[in-house]
Amino acid sequence: MKLTTKQLTLCAVLTALALALSYLENFFPLALLIPLPGVKLGLANIVTVFALYTLGTGQALLILLARCCLGAVFAGNVSALLFSLMGGLAAMAAMSLLSRSRHLSVYGVSVGGAAAHNCGQVAAAIVTLGNTAPVYYLPILLGVSLFTGALTGLVAGLLFRGLEHTTLLKA
Repeated sequence: MKLTTKQLTLCAVLTALALALSYLENFFPLALLIPLPGVKLGLANIVTVFALYTLGTGQALLILLARCCLGAVFAGNVSALLFSLMGGLAAMAAMSLLSRSRHLSVYGVSVGGAAAHNCGQVAAAIVTLGNTAPVYYLPILLGVSLFTGALTGLVAGLLFRGLEHTTLLKA
């Protein structure tokens, strides 16, 4: 895939935005509302959904991979890289397939991506722990993914609506 300077710059800006949203997410006391380990809002996935719809699967995947790798390095938690990559790649695969359906809106695609992300992370936990015990936590995570996926889909939908009059979405 050959990128123009404009595309490369947009990918870099979106990667930085995804990293910032991922960092910002740590300041929300979500554990007070949902006292479950591993539950996050997934704000950085707003950027992934946006990139998927505006730039395509290839560039969205580049942004996702850069965010996962840089996020692990900046956080000093390289052990979390497996969880981030497996969840992110599962979400990207699901959203890429679901976005081709004319029957699903950005909300449905985002919820599907959130559910796939949780499945990928449970798979990473199974690989890490060497047993299938994390599978029993999956139904809880899938229930939460309905909320988090709908939230990121809502914000992405509002973003598309706000950018309708610009040339960014027409490019």
